[in-house]
Amino acid sequence: MAEKVIIIGSGPAGLTAAIYTARANLRPLCFTGMLPGGQLMLTTEVENYPGFPHGRMGPELMADFRAQAERFGASMKDTRVNRVDFTRPPFRVWADGEEDPFEAKAVIISTGASSRMLNLPGENELIGRGLSTCATCDGFFFRGKEIAVVGGGDSAMEEATFLTKFASRVTVIHRRDSLRASKILQDRARANPKIAFRWNSIPVAYKQEGGRLKGVRLVDTAAGKESDLALDGLFIAIGHIPNTEIFKGLIDLDENGYIKVVPGTSRTHREGVFACGDCQDHVYRQAVTAAGTGCMAAIDCERWLAAKGE
Repeated sequence: MAEKVIIIGSGPAGLTAAIYTARANLRPLCFTGMLPGGQLMLTTEVENYPGFPHGRMGPELMADFRAQAERFGASMKDTRVNRVDFTRPPFRVWADGEEDPFEAKAVIISTGASSRMLNLPGENELIGRGLSTCATCDGFFFRGKEIAVVGGGDSAMEEATFLTKFASRVTVIHRRDSLRASKILQDRARANPKIAFRWNSIPVAYKQEGGRLKGVRLVDTAAGKESDLALDGLFIAIGHIPNTEIFKGLIDLDENGYIKVVPGTSRTHREGVFACGDCQDHVYRQAVTAAGTGCMAAIDCERWLAAKGE
């Protein structure tokens, strides 16, 4: 028997959709993916989510989201969806470790986005050996060390500021001569005596010794000169890539891989398939806006099913 609703993903968007569809008695089945809870599981204190005047740690916030969804009857499967078939209802969804597909009358996609990497030689081997994309996960291991953060946006400034709790010095490496982060985060980073900046600089190679990162080679984008920066750790914070690979050819994506939705809704071009969160938002990419689109997807889905007599 087909599920009424399957939700693919479990960040703020997916879990909000799970809360709303569960309260509508649609008994959603939510596949949490490779990172249950989404990108907030890799963040530090969340200070801008309404309702928490003193902030809340990202993993704690997402645990609350999940508990709330389960309280109303949402079911969770901590596994990754690896294939889908949206050609006709009931829609089919295949998951890791499962031979048979799951079926649903409607699907809500909330697969989020993944950290963008530098794609330099030796990168995969250095992850966990001085190279990281998660200050919350790995900052403790760099106590008293010299480290750097690559990027100039909000994420980079948040990472750099958080890492000063552990590191002796944090260098922000940015390819331009000005930051694109919000003013409050820029001001906070600039005022921190532990944070320095390397402007107009791009990493072009990792320096390693004994299988661990020991520095990076930088190119000055203005002068063209190369220089080496000795480091004990490097954190990459240069943006995200939407996790939409498995949907190519099945629903409409834009040139960057984000899911296209009908403006003002969560509806994709495929009737009965809805999208919310960072997999369809390349502008705001905030937890609160993701949760808002998760609410939209749930309401759109509920109304669509009701119109079909469900």
